[in-house]
Amino acid sequence: MKIGYARVSTIDQNPNAQRDALKAAGCKKIVTEKISGVSLKRPKLEKLLRSLDAGDVLTVWRLDRVGRSLPHLLKVVADLKARDVGFQSLNETIDTTTANGELIFHLFASMAQFERSLIVERTQAGLVAAKKRGVRLGRPPALKTAQVNHARKLIESGERPSAVANTLGIDRSTLYRAMKTRP
Repeated sequence: MKIGYARVSTIDQNPNAQRDALKAAGCKKIVTEKISGVSLKRPKLEKLLRSLDAGDVLTVWRLDRVGRSLPHLLKVVADLKARDVGFQSLNETIDTTTANGELIFHLFASMAQFERSLIVERTQAGLVAAKKRGVRLGRPPALKTAQVNHARKLIESGERPSAVANTLGIDRSTLYRAMKTRP
């Protein structure tokens, strides 16, 4: 029996396109999950994988709906194959119940991992270039220099640091850190 698995990453995403494609592919049952792709725990997928019997075919809209990474995807498909369960991805036109489909699966999975590695590489290069240009990365400072100087004067005049922090709407440790990094 063909069983579909649809996953969307966030609550505001809609799984209907995936569900429609899975129905059109002949899935008798479709399990839908709303959870991030990088999440280590995907309860509905795990339950579905355990419930599959020999001769079943797990069908997904795209490879990234199942695998968090190439090694994870390969492990899932290898586990399915060991139990005589097929795997089908509609977008990549992969069906591991055939020898050609199995070969194509490995090629597509490798290309997907390669693409992800390129994205990480480009992101890192962009961050390095931004740092060289003097772009400050990360969260903006909680206090401006003038606020730190004013807070310092208040504390030197006898004001309690916790009262100064409350007035500024920040935590006392944030005030101390700001005063330490801006002498």
